[in-house]
Amino acid sequence: MATIKAVKARSIFDSRGNPTVEVDIHLSDGYLSRAAVPSGASTGVYEALELRDGGKDYMGKGVSKAVGNVNKIIGPALIGKDPVDQTGIDNFMVQELDGTQNQWGWCKQKLGANAILAVSLAVCKAGAYVKKIPLYQHIANIAGNKTLVMPVPAFNVINGGSHAGNKLAMQEFMILPVGASSFREAMQMGSEVYHHLKAVIKKKYGQDATNVGDEGGFAPNIQENKEGLELLKIAIEKAGYTGKVVIGMDVAASEFYTEKDQKYDLNFKEENNNGSQKISGSELIKLYESFIEDYPIVSIEDPFDQDDWAHYAQFTATIGEKVQIVGDDLLVTNPKRVGKAINEKSCNALLLKVNQIGTVTESIEAVKMSKRAGWGVMTSHRSGETEDTFIADLAVGLSTGQIKTGAPCRSERLAKYNQLLRIEEELGSAAVYAGASFRQPVEPY
Repeated sequence: MATIKAVKARSIFDSRGNPTVEVDIHLSDGYLSRAAVPSGASTGVYEALELRDGGKDYMGKGVSKAVGNVNKIIGPALIGKDPVDQTGIDNFMVQELDGTQNQWGWCKQKLGANAILAVSLAVCKAGAYVKKIPLYQHIANIAGNKTLVMPVPAFNVINGGSHAGNKLAMQEFMILPVGASSFREAMQMGSEVYHHLKAVIKKKYGQDATNVGDEGGFAPNIQENKEGLELLKIAIEKAGYTGKVVIGMDVAASEFYTEKDQKYDLNFKEENNNGSQKISGSELIKLYESFIEDYPIVSIEDPFDQDDWAHYAQFTATIGEKVQIVGDDLLVTNPKRVGKAINEKSCNALLLKVNQIGTVTESIEAVKMSKRAGWGVMTSHRSGETEDTFIADLAVGLSTGQIKTGAPCRSERLAKYNQLLRIEEELGSAAVYAGASFRQPVEPY
């Protein structure tokens, strides 16, 4: 059995041109596995620590400390270990090598979640190699998942919030091809709607409005959120997919929540903001309800601030049957926060981001808890991405039924979608597309 012979970390660049951590794991039989860590722009305050250097270099965003922690502390401690033992290695890194905790569990304050995660991902890839099985199957085996499902892609085709330079407060407007019969057909639908949307935006707002944001979506200079939804509705109609392609939103409301008066400022990106667009959580619920009435919305992510548990619960009780309420900043893929949200019925879906928690093992735990509670799970990229395709295999291996990894544009986004096309091809007749069952594609495992 091949064991870990060497671990080497380096600083590479993400899709925003910022440094991030990449790790190579060399096995005793000569095999090399490699993994890189993404980075978010609108990050929840409860995410595990992303260790940055501070100072002048790279505007403080350097990762030499995290790289050093892999090369000097984590790497030497893993020599001789079996890469198949994902849980044992993850727990060893988190609990023994790092050991830092807060009220929400292991917080990776010493070594950095970016250092630990890069190793965790590379170990998982190495484990799949040793087992001589695809990465998605290895992940399924670790989790105890018996049924593999191809996810519905949630394409972020209009960017706002912290992902774009326009005035749009809400961060992502997504299209989900739930009416496709396969992942390949879903990609075709998404691509066609995207190109129709580009034509609609160009005609209405001009050529420069088709510039893209961090995740490949268009960023027309609109301020009214309903206008974004209307553009999607028109593009879906023009592509001929009304009823087959539906809409999702990532509001990222923590970005425009004002702690002082506990309001939501829909004009937060305006330089001369007089506060005229501030509304309460209850008024925001009414706004969402008007969206749902007028548009085929099936999923709303982060509709309130990460500490606004009360409005989350109220909203989920009101429309949770009809619409998926996804916790991202609220949950940060943290099993303890997921447990609290389950108990309080705060939402009904998990956004799965491995870099929020820092290990494959903890990510799987959060997913299993969510599935047992009857929740949906949406696997997700970050706005600062790399060409690493790990999350594509993760979505299939855990049968999350949904994945968002940007628009059908920009290579770091397409890398994941293209990997899913390869996986579907490899599965052949065994490939099942989640489609309309995206919220609960398989029985809990």
